[in-house]
Amino acid sequence: MNLAKADINLETKLVGSVEGNFVIPSYQRGYRWGKDEVYRLLDDIYTNGANNYCLQPVVVRKNLNRFELIDGQQRLTTLFILLKYIQKEFKPRIKLNYSLSYETRINSEAFLNSVDKELAETNIDFFHIYNAYRTINGWFIDQKDDVIAADKLYEYLVERVKIIWYEVDESEDAIALFTRLNIGKIPLTSAELVKAMFLSRDNNSEMDREKQEEISLQWDNIEKELHNNSLWYFLTNHSNVKYQTRIDLILDLISGKPADNKEKYYTFFYFDNLNKEENLNEIWKEIQHTFLILKDWYEDHELYHKIGYLIASNTKSLQDIFVLSRRIIDGKGITKKQFKSELDVYIRKSVALNGNYSELSYEKTADYAKISRLLLLFNVESVRQNGEQTHWFPFEKFKFQKSSKVSWSLEHIHAQQSEGMQKQDDWKEWLRLHIPSIVSLGDGNSELIKEMETACAKERLERLEFEDLQQKVIQKLSSQGNTEYMHSIANLALLNMSDNAALNNSTFDVKRNAIIEMDKKGQFIPFCTKMVFLKYYTPSTSNQLHFWGQPDRIAYIKAINSTLKNYLPEEISIEKEAE
Repeated sequence: MNLAKADINLETKLVGSVEGNFVIPSYQRGYRWGKDEVYRLLDDIYTNGANNYCLQPVVVRKNLNRFELIDGQQRLTTLFILLKYIQKEFKPRIKLNYSLSYETRINSEAFLNSVDKELAETNIDFFHIYNAYRTINGWFIDQKDDVIAADKLYEYLVERVKIIWYEVDESEDAIALFTRLNIGKIPLTSAELVKAMFLSRDNNSEMDREKQEEISLQWDNIEKELHNNSLWYFLTNHSNVKYQTRIDLILDLISGKPADNKEKYYTFFYFDNLNKEENLNEIWKEIQHTFLILKDWYEDHELYHKIGYLIASNTKSLQDIFVLSRRIIDGKGITKKQFKSELDVYIRKSVALNGNYSELSYEKTADYAKISRLLLLFNVESVRQNGEQTHWFPFEKFKFQKSSKVSWSLEHIHAQQSEGMQKQDDWKEWLRLHIPSIVSLGDGNSELIKEMETACAKERLERLEFEDLQQKVIQKLSSQGNTEYMHSIANLALLNMSDNAALNNSTFDVKRNAIIEMDKKGQFIPFCTKMVFLKYYTPSTSNQLHFWGQPDRIAYIKAINSTLKNYLPEEISIEKEAE
């Protein structure tokens, strides 16, 4: 449905203000709510009390003197049955301002007005309507005082409970819209409802049609820009699973929607209330201004990396950072310099410790996240500092590749254990991966190579035989003193090696070759991880191509300390890590 072209009437209405004759068309199934749905609606309304409460949209199309009920049949019918029950049992003088009938069910309107047990079995709709009526009766019986409950519930319905009234133009294809909202399971989003608020025909007093078309075009352009994944994954860690339309992210920011709030239309309700206080033109300006603020962050080399890190590391949410940017100091908005300074404070706190990074270990669950965060910051800051405005850390590749989430983990730069290797196939694969590395060491290793090849060819390889060969290989491809630093940060890097147990447990040389092949194929490898395996940090005088030893660890840690010197106070320096 193209909201820009549709003639829409959008508003929120109190249940007591809903009026007219509603017809459920033949393309819809009949009333089907059961006990659980009816009880949930009653409990929600009653427990919400005197607070404002808004139900999901009721989508209608005017057809002569009636409304074709496209979406919201179950809720509107249940509310009608509830009001009828209260009228019959407690308040005979109240009036219902709307009626319901089914296009394919003769006498459905009469049955709704006088639910008759004797007729309940005559068709399936009557059966479900009667059961809903009985459920409502049971709910009132369960209350401490049913008369007081009826008084309160009726008061809430008339004065507090609203529906989102979404009326489309008579020319709208009702069947196509119904299919989209029900069969296709693509409900109206808060963003669509907010957009409709600007385009509603009832808003012509505030803006003419030309202005509405202009807003529609600008709205679509913002949505299009947010589909630039580089921008999108800089701003959020979420895929489109959370946001059916990406402009929802902007609207959620403005509404201040809490991360743990599950109310589907929270953001629309915020803008609906705002519309009662502010001019629509001013509301639109705020939406545009908010988007431009995010674009400014994205285009600012320093802000891009600092904000991107805070979001990617789950240190701060976009909402937290947005609130910070709007902080008022001494009656004035925070300056960009102050904003960057506050971001630095957040970053320092994200890597702060009550001790030293040399005490952290890969094997400790609590330490794993701390090391991961520090190495992510190392990667982001290295790109920022080395880039000189031309290189940007690719958050979209770090978070998602080919529409799938990437699972980054801490990997041992040089592995010496067989973690997770329980299968013969893994053992043989490990040996096959290491044969080229042993061959590259030159003469004097022919016997070991033959043993490895023989083991790979065996139908059944025993664990003890594999472990004996593995230790011989590791001894050949390891520098002395590696064991002590096996699980420390000096031997760890961010890497996505999939679930290949043999590769994950490989020595430095094998991993180095694998990473070079991954790089040739265009796979994303974090900047610092690539530099580690290319021996970028190790001075040439200490460089041993096949090994990851003490000189490499020292150089690696010095690089981390140097890059992160503004974020790592002396008391938590990790210099001692590689000594």
